[in-house]
Amino acid sequence: MAGVMAVLWAGALILVATSVKVVADNIGVNWGTMTSHPLHPRIVVQLLKDNGFEKVKLFDSDPWMVGYLAGTGIEVMLGIPNDQLEFLSQDYGNAKDWVKENCTSHLRKGGVNIKYVAVGNEPFLTSYKGRFLKTTFPALKNIQKALNEAGLGNKIKAVVPQNADVYESKSDKPSDGVFRRDVKAVMAQIVRFLKENGAPFVVNIYPFISLTMNSKFPSDFAFFDGGHPIQDDNVQYNNVFEANFDTLIYALKDLGTPNLTILVGEVGWPTDGHKKANKNSAKKFYDGLFKVLASKKGTPLRPGEMDVYLFGLFDEDTKSIEPGNFERHWGIFDFDGKPKFTMDISGKGDDKHLVAAKGVKYLPKQWCVLESYASNQDLIGQQTGWACARSDCTALQDGASCSNLDPDRTVSYAFNSYYQMNNQDEDACDFEGLATVVSKDPSTMSCRFNTQIKVDGATRLSLAQGAVAAISSSFTLFFLL
Repeated sequence: MAGVMAVLWAGALILVATSVKVVADNIGVNWGTMTSHPLHPRIVVQLLKDNGFEKVKLFDSDPWMVGYLAGTGIEVMLGIPNDQLEFLSQDYGNAKDWVKENCTSHLRKGGVNIKYVAVGNEPFLTSYKGRFLKTTFPALKNIQKALNEAGLGNKIKAVVPQNADVYESKSDKPSDGVFRRDVKAVMAQIVRFLKENGAPFVVNIYPFISLTMNSKFPSDFAFFDGGHPIQDDNVQYNNVFEANFDTLIYALKDLGTPNLTILVGEVGWPTDGHKKANKNSAKKFYDGLFKVLASKKGTPLRPGEMDVYLFGLFDEDTKSIEPGNFERHWGIFDFDGKPKFTMDISGKGDDKHLVAAKGVKYLPKQWCVLESYASNQDLIGQQTGWACARSDCTALQDGASCSNLDPDRTVSYAFNSYYQMNNQDEDACDFEGLATVVSKDPSTMSCRFNTQIKVDGATRLSLAQGAVAAISSSFTLFFLL
């Protein structure tokens, strides 16, 4: 009997060990922190471990946040925000100090497994109008030189994540891929430098953006269903992801670096804020993507395994919505670390919910809503716009999850968003006497009225400092409401 129990116990251990590892080695995830109520890094790191993520890409290098990754073995890509590029490009000493403070300090025994330093983030977007054109490459050179001189050059590579808009094809065929004329000269310098230093080209590819920016774009081509293929000589492309990837290879070939290693720094699908952004579409996209990645077939021009970072880990309620209201809803987890839908990350039919964040604490179950007997009804429009300009009302937009609310509940959603973002402060549920606090959840089947999570002062100060400034861009919602 004891022998049988030992065998059963050993089998159980094997099941536990194999159930945790659901994420392939070539799949990482982006961890953004543009949120009013960030989860504590300890909780986030445990979530990464529970779900088997072994690679994470950051957008800054907050030492307090990065420190929680020490001893985990998780491969880390640190980030340098675009507003630091000029500082790092002007003086090599600044780059040396940055490497010392953000890399060397973490590389003790049992420290942080830093693999890359992302110098800027999509610095050549057309919307930036060349703002970072002169500072990105010098900053890249200075950071890599500082890494080399610190004896870290073989371990840590400096890269520049680029949006796919840096290259184009006038015919829409990958074989006509070239870098944009306004960035081609600097891209030639960057790709040669990456090749010389053994660093990869990092590109962010968004089929969702391709679909929403062009009303004539075939919907199924944004997924992996094989509809509306593109024929490029003897090669057929069945989805925009692979076609976009190979367009980049042709653009690199045009600059003399066709064999440069490519990492997909961001790829994903939002779940709200747009009529095409929902959980069903996101699941459909990810299911197709994971099957492609699991097959290790690669693309027609680059067969084999592809390395990608999913975008992103959580919804971020203070991100700029200038590109679109969907920008705050890219997470595969909700703001509180709950998985949004089942995923088959293995790509082999193992469809299940990811492990939710553990140890999350919430504010009381109460909501701020429009008072049914409120006077001053003529102030409702003004107060609703005011609330949305200082919180997150992106789910109210046309086609989004809360777009079908009745007028009163729409106002309540706006009031509650502001109330929760301000930690359920009593004064945050006044609105000139129009609002009241209730204990009955006003959520509907499709629209969730959140109660926010508790955030300690250290977490808020370290991860959310200055984030509220991004909310002001949502003031346009006043006019929509």
